[in-house]
Amino acid sequence: MKKIILLFVALLSLTFANAQYENTKIEVGQPAPELEFQNPKGETLKLTEINNKRVILLDFWASWCGPCRMANPDLVKFYKKYSAKKFKKAKKGFTIVSVSLDKNKEPWMQAIEKDGLIWPFHMSDLGGWQSKAAAIYGVMFVPQAFLIDANGVVIGKYNRAEDCVKDLEKLMNK
Repeated sequence: MKKIILLFVALLSLTFANAQYENTKIEVGQPAPELEFQNPKGETLKLTEINNKRVILLDFWASWCGPCRMANPDLVKFYKKYSAKKFKKAKKGFTIVSVSLDKNKEPWMQAIEKDGLIWPFHMSDLGGWQSKAAAIYGVMFVPQAFLIDANGVVIGKYNRAEDCVKDLEKLMNK
């Protein structure tokens, strides 16, 4: 009986832990909120312009985030694998848009370089946890990611970017 109770308590704890880390601001099926911030070169990027006929993995991260940095090598492999694939209703294919919650430009740029984040779309307002992008998307922890289809609709939200594979593959031309 003790084992059953302990198992029940453990499962209940896991349920509450997952609920604690669930994003409740963005819902699957809603239009992706606009983001308009500068890239490391000081150029303004707009999510809607990047998204136009393109599937996007919107990845929230920071240079100071250990789990983010540990995940970056796999994210690079992921990008290399899927950026060349063909997707339904996405004439421009797939890309990643990285949104940094850094406060300082230099560490952000150094992390992009050091981790080999080769996709062209990186943005930040350098607001740290007070980032406007984080507020718009309800980001309370990093890493966190959203999959946006070619029509600008959120089709998935994930605690880790690589968790989007099943949803992304549903969008691929077979």
